[in-house]
Amino acid sequence: MKVNSHQLNQQYKEQGYFVLRKYFKQSEILALQLVVLKFHELWKKDNDNFYKEEAFNSSLITGSQYLSDDDRIKLFNFISSKKLMSVIDSLISSNPAFMNTQLFFNPVNPQQKDFWHRDCQYDHDIEMQQQVIFETQVLHLRVPLFDELGMELVPGTHNRWDTEEEFNVRQEENGRISSENLSTGKKINLAAGDLLVFSADMIHRGIY
Repeated sequence: MKVNSHQLNQQYKEQGYFVLRKYFKQSEILALQLVVLKFHELWKKDNDNFYKEEAFNSSLITGSQYLSDDDRIKLFNFISSKKLMSVIDSLISSNPAFMNTQLFFNPVNPQQKDFWHRDCQYDHDIEMQQQVIFETQVLHLRVPLFDELGMELVPGTHNRWDTEEEFNVRQEENGRISSENLSTGKKINLAAGDLLVFSADMIHRGIY
């Protein structure tokens, strides 16, 4: 699939996200599955209680704790591939930097729900959050390995502050809960081979 950089850039500026359907070939996803599932099985053994009680993600897939150097190189080759870099370059024109990798999975408890958040809320107070969303450019690139329910996003919140409802839910103020539904949320279903790109600072949550 050829990337239309201008179109992607415009959609991202307006909405804070875009989806490229069937962007990766089945063979590319299968190769990625082999490495990532190897990591996941080893990680579960070391984090059995956490996995069974509350976890829905793990980090540092590209780390050296669970994977061989050959497997790590496969992951880094995928991350730095022309296919992904052409998308990144359409949004960050100079010197993009790699930050980390995370694996998201369905929690053991099917009743468990993810919570609305902006990534910047974990590092900054409210006043700084209001500044950061206009100053930073942090992207999430979600690559589903299997068909999944996907994400729920609040379009446009990468460049505006919360409404009263969004703030109360996200911060659990005035009796609201961070896992309850938002009237402004938009569900994005994903299939293996899709690519979802969205701002880390927009309001979002996973769906399980």
